[in-house]
Amino acid sequence: MHLLIPAAGRGSRMGSSGNKLLLPLLERNVLAWTLQAADKAESIVWIGIIGQPVDRQAVTDSLERDPITTPVQWIEGGSTRQESVSRGLLSLPPEAAHVLIHDGARCLATPTLLDLSSAALIGGTAIITAVPVKDTIKEVDPETHRVQATPIRERLWAAQTPQGFDVGLLKAAHARAREQAIQVTDDAALFELLGYPVEVIPGEETNIKVTTPFDLWLAEAILRSRAGL
Repeated sequence: MHLLIPAAGRGSRMGSSGNKLLLPLLERNVLAWTLQAADKAESIVWIGIIGQPVDRQAVTDSLERDPITTPVQWIEGGSTRQESVSRGLLSLPPEAAHVLIHDGARCLATPTLLDLSSAALIGGTAIITAVPVKDTIKEVDPETHRVQATPIRERLWAAQTPQGFDVGLLKAAHARAREQAIQVTDDAALFELLGYPVEVIPGEETNIKVTTPFDLWLAEAILRSRAGL
């Protein structure tokens, strides 16, 4: 399985002026934890890191401090996540038939989750990892702040990554999106818009996205718990 890691996130909500994936998290940075999990996954044979030129040297230095055995390729990203993933797809090795896309900020995903995602994707067209929503969700008017609806909770799942796709279909979906100026927040949404089936497989409650200082604190607590500290 080939893996693309979008890694160009800025740290505005983290209160950082740089890339939040380079922030320290225990003895490594955030991105290094993501790469270590991918390296331990038996199914992953190639990793593409999609980032901005300003971060390339820092990522290279990080890999020298915390080396992995899986081949890694640097890919220059675009101005949006969607454009970055499109560039990543074009940089995949010719033999890549399926691809997992995993946000670098989800540094607590386990090798087991990556392997389960790979297994579920083989023979299908698209999968996403997700967890059922626990809270009651309200749809709110952004101007009046009044509740508009209460969706049925049993039908709601919180999407995570990794997400996996047939490479040919995902390339075609991104090409269609460019032609029609469609912008989405994840690649599964492109498949949904084009009518391709997307299967949901159970994610992990600890597979949080590190976005705020609280997330960073929580990620450290989870890592310490896993290590028995």
